[in-house]
Amino acid sequence: MKIALIGATGYIGSAVLKEALDRGHQVTAIARHIEKLPQRPNLTPQKGDVQDESQVVALVAGHETVISAFSPGATAKDIYSEHLSGYRNIIQGVKDAGVKRLLIVGGASSLEVAPGVQMIETPEFPEDWKPGALATREVLYMIRNEHGLDWTYLSPSMMIVPGERTGKFRLGKDQLLKDADGESHISLEDYAVAMVDELEIPKHTHERFTVGY
Repeated sequence: MKIALIGATGYIGSAVLKEALDRGHQVTAIARHIEKLPQRPNLTPQKGDVQDESQVVALVAGHETVISAFSPGATAKDIYSEHLSGYRNIIQGVKDAGVKRLLIVGGASSLEVAPGVQMIETPEFPEDWKPGALATREVLYMIRNEHGLDWTYLSPSMMIVPGERTGKFRLGKDQLLKDADGESHISLEDYAVAMVDELEIPKHTHERFTVGY
């Protein structure tokens, strides 16, 4: 499959890139710093900035699917605003380019920890995480109102860290997944497996789903 991957050098994006390439997909890797990309067959690096919608259109045109792992980064002056403006451009740019399918690397903060209670709404949620978490939640609300794309939004578990690619995990919808010990976690590698599984065999079109052990 011919994929455009936005944010291909990022924390989660780099794991999705590796998984997609390992499965033989052709990936246009879009990033602000393409020098960080590996040199691999089927990988085409493209420098781009999603804050410019015209660049999004030009970069994703001609692809079957766009996967967005965009994040403005921890050094952004205004993480919330930059995240939302980037995603407005991504969504509109993908539509203007004529690409029908968009997969989004989402956040976990909007997952429910109790009926009607999102993780971000709990007293324990760290204040310094809130700007980015509120932005990823707003992207979910934004994409849920989008009827011009076949979209999917994949939330990780509470903790997503480098680890083992097991291929063994559970999928859920809007509730936070926890293991038998009450922990909510997923490896970067297994998150990437879930994302590329969805790429290859769509099962969650027009909805959010989550992955965890």
